[in-house]
Amino acid sequence: MDNLPKCGANYVPLTPLTFLTRASNSYANRTSTIYANVRFNWRETHERCCRLASSLRSLNIVKNDVVSVLAPNVPAMLEMHFAVPMAGAVLNAINTRLDAKNVALILKHSEAKIFFIDYEYIDKAKKAIEILLSDFQMPMPLVVVIDDIDSPTGIRFGELDYEQLVFQGSPEHVVENIDDEWDPITLSYTSGTTSEPKGVVYSHRGAFLSTLSLILGWEMGTEPVYLWSLPMFHCNGWTFTWGIAARGGTNVCMRNTTAQEIYSNIVLHKVTHMCAAPIVLSIILEAKPHEQRQIMTPVQVLVGGAPPPAPLLERIERVGFHVVHAYGLTEATGPALVCEWQAKWSKLLWEEQARLKARQGLGILTLADVDVKEFKNMESVPRDGKTTGEICLRGSSIMKGYLKNEKANSEVFKNGWFFTGDMGVIHPDGYLEIKDRCKDVIISGGENISSVQVESAILKHPYVVEASVVAMPHPRWGESPCAFVILREDSNLKESDMIAHCRKNLPGFMVPKKVQFVDELPKTGTGKVQKNHLRAVAKTFVVSDQTSKKSSQIKRENPRSYNQNHEQILALSRL
Repeated sequence: MDNLPKCGANYVPLTPLTFLTRASNSYANRTSTIYANVRFNWRETHERCCRLASSLRSLNIVKNDVVSVLAPNVPAMLEMHFAVPMAGAVLNAINTRLDAKNVALILKHSEAKIFFIDYEYIDKAKKAIEILLSDFQMPMPLVVVIDDIDSPTGIRFGELDYEQLVFQGSPEHVVENIDDEWDPITLSYTSGTTSEPKGVVYSHRGAFLSTLSLILGWEMGTEPVYLWSLPMFHCNGWTFTWGIAARGGTNVCMRNTTAQEIYSNIVLHKVTHMCAAPIVLSIILEAKPHEQRQIMTPVQVLVGGAPPPAPLLERIERVGFHVVHAYGLTEATGPALVCEWQAKWSKLLWEEQARLKARQGLGILTLADVDVKEFKNMESVPRDGKTTGEICLRGSSIMKGYLKNEKANSEVFKNGWFFTGDMGVIHPDGYLEIKDRCKDVIISGGENISSVQVESAILKHPYVVEASVVAMPHPRWGESPCAFVILREDSNLKESDMIAHCRKNLPGFMVPKKVQFVDELPKTGTGKVQKNHLRAVAKTFVVSDQTSKKSSQIKRENPRSYNQNHEQILALSRL
């Protein structure tokens, strides 16, 4: 059988670009994009992408050049996920929540040739470019402004306009030939929760296979109506920037993720699917009466990030949202594990269903293997749901590597595995459950305490909106849990009340010795809590060994007020 031919008829490099070609041929008249009063079908979207790719080539963009974009979830951002690689280039979607200095760092590190800027971020982009030129002594990329396609603002910065490039390009553009599916397709930067942001490179092959795995794992049928509540800059929208084309669906774009926008778009366009972090679920639930709309058919929601607490799941599902929980990271092209639902679980009590649903689940089809390994000997942990280790992945959805960072690559790629830096357990049924980031584990008197487990217990309280738990110094145990909690506006909960709540839901050694109520938590641009900032604040606290069972004290002659501590947290979040 070795002499059978491998040729262009039976071997084609894998790339998600084929999803757009197929959508144009098979679903030409189906609506591809909705944005305010703008509508495109798949034939029009394909033509717009061809035109933009053609214009990029005319601007001397060549294979593997980086094209950066700073924009919200507007049609241009969606189109560039196809058009930029169609021109042979690599798309770098920048987190819009970053400050100018970090945007400049990304432009410098990526060596971007063209910088697309949405009109909303002109001021930030100008500052970033000034830093790029003056502080980093780097050449200025070619600037293209994305004006609002629905209501043009007339803002100009530079000589080029997005719609102008689309108009001028050729609709007959021949897509740059993908000879090697290992070629890079996108460059994404990590949020930097535990270190400096790193440039994560995806391949055409990885993007293609990850997209298929997620639409299969989520059981997404044909003609979905997908609401863009998840930023497209975040792991390329968890690959759904390409996946909706694969299903011949409709992308409902929105500039701002607010409760009113979410409810209005769902009802108006009969949305079937959306992705979100748990905080977006909270935004939906906290909607004012005038912002709410009655949802007539269930909306499928893929939730990533922190495990959604059982009370939150119960409330959101009663409103009309069906939640599927996933776990992932930038290096794994977004979701790597999905909690596949089993029919027999539907017969269980709701609280037990919520507990099962909060687990991270099974590896997506793209992954060849998933494991949890002990730290000392790197042996697989037993499937007992108790023994913790580091979650390790291997498969085609894992990144090519970090751009220009061999040291980081050698640290995460070891013995044929990608080491995530997350702690977890494997249950007897094979489902994984994350317990914590390795750096966030609290070691108290030799016992490992999962900050995620403590946070989940706190979030069970009906008056808690958000919670984050970190280590604080303890004179006897070395470390003890310290909780930072955001309460509902109508709450008058006291620290003693929250500690009493924790004692009912946690073993004694896991109960926080300090609870600090705050108005907000310091977060990265992708919404992850920056626990390193909270740990810095927690180090200013100390628990007296004699009084730790009764109260906690702040290490100062005059205890700080709530406002002083809150100001310190906010100051650290701006570092």
